[in-house]
Amino acid sequence: MKKLLASAALATLMMGGAAHAEGMNIVFTHHSSASNTFWQAVQKGFNDACEKIEANCQMIFTQTEGSIEQQAANMEAALARSPDALFTSIVDDRALDDIISRAVADGVIVIAVNVDDSEGADGNARAAFVGQGFRQAGYSLGNAMSANFPAEGPIHVLVGISAPGQNWSEARGGGVLDFLTDYKANNPDREFTFERIDSGTDLAVTADRVGAYLNANPTTTAYFDTGFWHASVARVLADRGIAPGEVLLGGFDLVPEAVQQMQAGYIQVQVDQQPYMQGFMPVMQAYLAANFGLSPSDIDTGQGIVTPADADEIMTLAAQGLR
Repeated sequence: MKKLLASAALATLMMGGAAHAEGMNIVFTHHSSASNTFWQAVQKGFNDACEKIEANCQMIFTQTEGSIEQQAANMEAALARSPDALFTSIVDDRALDDIISRAVADGVIVIAVNVDDSEGADGNARAAFVGQGFRQAGYSLGNAMSANFPAEGPIHVLVGISAPGQNWSEARGGGVLDFLTDYKANNPDREFTFERIDSGTDLAVTADRVGAYLNANPTTTAYFDTGFWHASVARVLADRGIAPGEVLLGGFDLVPEAVQQMQAGYIQVQVDQQPYMQGFMPVMQAYLAANFGLSPSDIDTGQGIVTPADADEIMTLAAQGLR
């Protein structure tokens, strides 16, 4: 019954028939800097939803990409203003627990977005999580890419853990490694090897690190990234005169840089986690919680597999800030 009521309330809201959340204040803190293009789509979804309910909303970026310390400081500053709701990414299983517990105790609606505690609700006091199931998505990426593996000869795969120690990157990379382990076990007659490296969360850094690895390991078959930074590896390959497909590339998120490299043939597989939805749906959940007493619930924003055949359509949506 609660799900039916929630659906009805949300439908009413979307049609513009519900009362507005007068003066509702919502703050969205996370671990990324404004230069991270993925978050532009999240922010658009967030802003569009806030406009619909006429809420006062703010998204706060870190100055340094991936800085948990800056994120925590931003959360503390936000809570000092007593918001009605706080959205945040939980990239570390311990660093944000106390802040979130205090927020919940003060009556703030807290929803994890984009990244959750690795133990979910058992590990953190947040009310719900809106985002991708990372480990499953990593496995799906590996499985989809395996269709492009050569039919004969040795296979060597590199997995880039973009942010070692952070939940999202470790879980995605772990999912890819799970698949590679299964693939090796299921193909005992193939020479199949793989390893992981710290690949970084900056296009230039990833290009340098993976480019150096490929110099030392020129027979590498495929590179998996846990974000979108393999787009810079595609540029490295092009600069070296290496043809599309000679080194298979796959990763996450449909940012323009990655989609452009799909159109060029250098990236074979991407996984979409629907960032617009990650920005939009938490606002609606907070609205329903504040106005109807409906508890926020987990929303899996998906693990859609995207290939070059989809790239032109995706680029159109990406230009609108929707993908």
